[in-house]
Amino acid sequence: MSNNFKTQSTVTAGSLALTLATVVTKNEDQKHAALFFNGTVVHPQILARCFVVLADITATRYFQYVPESLRDPILSAQGDRLRAEVFSACNGVYARVDLLQEGFKGKIGFGTTNVDIGPELRSALIDIKPQYDFKLTIGTDGLTSTHREKMAENVMSMGEKIHERPVAMPDRWVRALGNTAEIHHQMEHVMTLKGMAAKGFLTTLPPATSVSKEGWLTPTPTGAKLMTHRTGTAVFISGLHRLSALKRIMMHVSEIKFYMLKDMTPGPLLVELTLPGARVTVSLTEKAYVGYSGVGALLEALSSEQTNDDAELIRQSLAYDAIIDEEKLRNTWGISRTRVENALALLAVSGKIGYDVAEKAYFHRELPENENRILKDNPRLVGAKKLINTVVSTADNKWTVASKDANYLVTYNLQAPITEGTCTCTWYLENLNRKGPCKHLLAVKLKLQAETTRTLHEVKK
Repeated sequence: MSNNFKTQSTVTAGSLALTLATVVTKNEDQKHAALFFNGTVVHPQILARCFVVLADITATRYFQYVPESLRDPILSAQGDRLRAEVFSACNGVYARVDLLQEGFKGKIGFGTTNVDIGPELRSALIDIKPQYDFKLTIGTDGLTSTHREKMAENVMSMGEKIHERPVAMPDRWVRALGNTAEIHHQMEHVMTLKGMAAKGFLTTLPPATSVSKEGWLTPTPTGAKLMTHRTGTAVFISGLHRLSALKRIMMHVSEIKFYMLKDMTPGPLLVELTLPGARVTVSLTEKAYVGYSGVGALLEALSSEQTNDDAELIRQSLAYDAIIDEEKLRNTWGISRTRVENALALLAVSGKIGYDVAEKAYFHRELPENENRILKDNPRLVGAKKLINTVVSTADNKWTVASKDANYLVTYNLQAPITEGTCTCTWYLENLNRKGPCKHLLAVKLKLQAETTRTLHEVKK
């Protein structure tokens, strides 16, 4: 993400200005003069505190706690909502705020950028009161808003001014965006807390500085408690302290939904909070010391030449959709459901696609192109391509792969998901495909795909 900020974020008495970076929009001619929103915020305190939650998360290293510098949230305008996304400093927590059309009086545009939020501005956002009138304009010349209290004096002292400096978005965020999208796509709803039970759970969250705790979150009449074993609709969580920032929006939350991977084994957890005019999504890696950028969830999609071709077709149809209509894509391009899903997963690698569990749909964001990123961010795929010529068939669906003076036995059927394959290497034995396939499994798949493609070409001749 480019951080070409035209001005700096400022706070003065009665006004707020958050600067946006260069915007990628539908119309490239509007790249430097895009307008995301112009109107009124219905729930100003909710908007302000949601941004503070993002600021808290992106400035925190939850594994062996260390406060870090803030990073710029990615901001996407999608016609009927604004989405702001960040990762924690340790990359083990993903957070997204969806500001829905019902929370605004005005028209939301289309585009992707990032917004400059620093520590002093974060403090100013905390002081926003619910009774403020809040006028808001979001564009490349700045996100500006004016507010005034109806019942009390402005909390900002006259003439006070705060300047924020732009901070670069870490390159690993792009890799992590792809991994989170694929992982979220595999999740399903398990447990819900409503009303006072939701608020009660948030009050019990330990601070970010706490020692990491894990176990099964089990619903109770007043919230949820951590248990050593699963009962009923409990969900597994590692690092309960990684949800601590959510306390800031506790008073506004009406419902919390918890999601796990479909096989219900301990692993990543996603938490979705409902607020007036907004949703907040926070997802955690399976362990506090694991970062999303290293998960490798998209390696199977990356290893298919057909998927690369389909992704390029589908990319032409995307227009900052808040909800990508997969059926429409199938009909438009005449390809199967599986091919559409694989293509969307591949587009996530470059940060172009996210997944919303509430909508059960992908959404489109656009980041600058980087042709070398896919290989750079997926060294296992690079390693697999180097091993293709060492793959030897030993029996039906059984192969040996020579790597570093050792032969590894791979079991894999091209017609089945690669997650059903096995290998005798240390990576597979330690991870069992939970972090994506090992390079030996990928090498076998690439070899089989190449042979299948060559056979089809010979038949056509």
